[in-house]
Amino acid sequence: MMSLPPIAGLDADAVSHFVQSVLKEDLGLGGDVTTDLTIPADARLIATIQTREQIAVAGIDLAQVFFEALDPDVRVERLARDGDELQAGAPIMRVEGRARPMLSAERSALNTLQHLTGIATLTRSYANMIAGTSCILLDTRKTIPGLRAIEKYAARMGGAHNHRMRLDDGILIKDNHVAICGSIEAAVRAAKAGKSALPVQVEVDTIDQIEPALKAGADRLLFDNMSVEMLREGVALVAGRVPIEASGGVRLDTIRAIAETGVTYVSVGRITQSAPAADIGLDYTIAA
Repeated sequence: MMSLPPIAGLDADAVSHFVQSVLKEDLGLGGDVTTDLTIPADARLIATIQTREQIAVAGIDLAQVFFEALDPDVRVERLARDGDELQAGAPIMRVEGRARPMLSAERSALNTLQHLTGIATLTRSYANMIAGTSCILLDTRKTIPGLRAIEKYAARMGGAHNHRMRLDDGILIKDNHVAICGSIEAAVRAAKAGKSALPVQVEVDTIDQIEPALKAGADRLLFDNMSVEMLREGVALVAGRVPIEASGGVRLDTIRAIAETGVTYVSVGRITQSAPAADIGLDYTIAA
């Protein structure tokens, strides 16, 4: 494969590994036998990839690499950029090259583009719902195993901020940690005693857990599955001492009210966990 720049949150080696793994999964050991048996070796095609619905696009660069991986001489014209909002019918990219490799790369390229664009599109819907507030939209670790980097990239393209790429880049004390430690205070003090440079965030489920968490030294609070009324009460009690994240069961029809309570952040797992694939199509014409 050609030398690659960093793409979609992946470094060059990771891009190469991802693309080759996906192509191997699709082509197997024998390759695209249908295409090889039915399409003349010298046939050429022009493909137009366009959206059939309103989207926030993500994954264009990765889609291009799939075509280039099977035909280094393919010509790709990108007609949009990741993060762009496109209306139904808008073209995303045009591809011209040899028919056999183009047909063989098509599904891998489209699957990736549709999946990442679906995440970006759903994320944009959530981001738009809290526009004008001071609240920041966060994603979560609820991603498909092995696809976290590109799924979180797609969330960024949709307007979210990434929160905890891995377990080693943030301390988040949850209810299971508290249960084993015996109390919120014990869990927070244990985390602080480790003298990590990472801030300590702790999940609280009730209002009466807030002060013990703060007194133990928590640097950030996560209000888990609290009602809007509880969120307002918690925000007033914290009174700006630490940032607050609201999480748990956040939906499009509830996120605005949550953001307006004054929380610093709101995290939404479903933008990566449950986003439907975008409706993106590919149409061919025979090249002269």
